[in-house]
Amino acid sequence: VQLQAFGGGLVQAGGSLRLSCAASGFTLDYYAIGWFRQAPGKEREFVANIDWSNDRTRYADSVKGRFTISRDNAKNTVYLQMNSLKRGDTAVYYCAADRSPWATSHLMLGYGMDYWGKGTQVTVSS
Repeated sequence: VQLQAFGGGLVQAGGSLRLSCAASGFTLDYYAIGWFRQAPGKEREFVANIDWSNDRTRYADSVKGRFTISRDNAKNTVYLQMNSLKRGDTAVYYCAADRSPWATSHLMLGYGMDYWGKGTQVTVSS
């Protein structure tokens, strides 16, 4: 059972990347999914999350209007489309999954999740 984020890389400011969060060994159908990031020397922070039942989404103010979270249950994958990237978006990005009644809170506060995936590095150059 594993959750893995991938798709990171080096991109110039203003560019775009799409991250994927894939599950193996379990289905994401009944899980809310969240994305977090951690920059060097900083605490991990919430980026976005998506409910499992109605696909309602939430975003950190710093990424609102630039990032889009979506899910494709048929592919057992959740995506984070990142546009208009800034140097301040440079971080290791992680995804997490939770199916508890408190999933939305867990996936915003960053604790209590059922699964926590390995991260992928995103570096935005000027």
